[in-house]
Amino acid sequence: MDYVRDFIEKNYPEYYGWFDYPADKTAAFCKVDAEWGILGNFARTPLIVAGVPFECVEKLFQVMKFADTDSRKIIYGSKGQTIKMKAKHQHKAGVVRADWPQIIVDVLKFCLMQKYEQSEAFRKELERSKGLFIVEVQPNSRRPANTYSAKLSPDGNTWSGPNLMGRLLMELRDKGMLEWKLPEDVLCFDDLKG
Repeated sequence: MDYVRDFIEKNYPEYYGWFDYPADKTAAFCKVDAEWGILGNFARTPLIVAGVPFECVEKLFQVMKFADTDSRKIIYGSKGQTIKMKAKHQHKAGVVRADWPQIIVDVLKFCLMQKYEQSEAFRKELERSKGLFIVEVQPNSRRPANTYSAKLSPDGNTWSGPNLMGRLLMELRDKGMLEWKLPEDVLCFDDLKG
């Protein structure tokens, strides 16, 4: 079950839906070392938020999912795909922020804005994608598209899925900003300093 989809439907109905994109008019990304890879959250675009360095947006996003120091430190100390795995483990342990369903998209918007403001290479790739649909590729072809991504049709002509990540990136590219609202404590990273 895609619990994130339920959060989006209830708390962010404007971002809920299923969309189709012509494959020949897309900037599709999945792996950070492939074309358009810098658009992904695992791309190495170092950030500093509230005085704390993060090597990628995914780490920042996953740290913000938790309020307890232990979970945040476990995730902060992780690298690569381990970041997501550690966050899933902590989530299953039941220590995710109580307000996560109400802030998940705002957290993602905040993270993308930090990347946009702090990474010239990311801004340039977004600019280069003008005129194209941005699509995050569902990496496992046997599973249905998840909330963040889309899947390629069997004939290779259409990407289909919720594509939340791609839609937020297109919004950022086209508007030059994303609006977000977060509780103040979500940006308190004192437990991660030194």
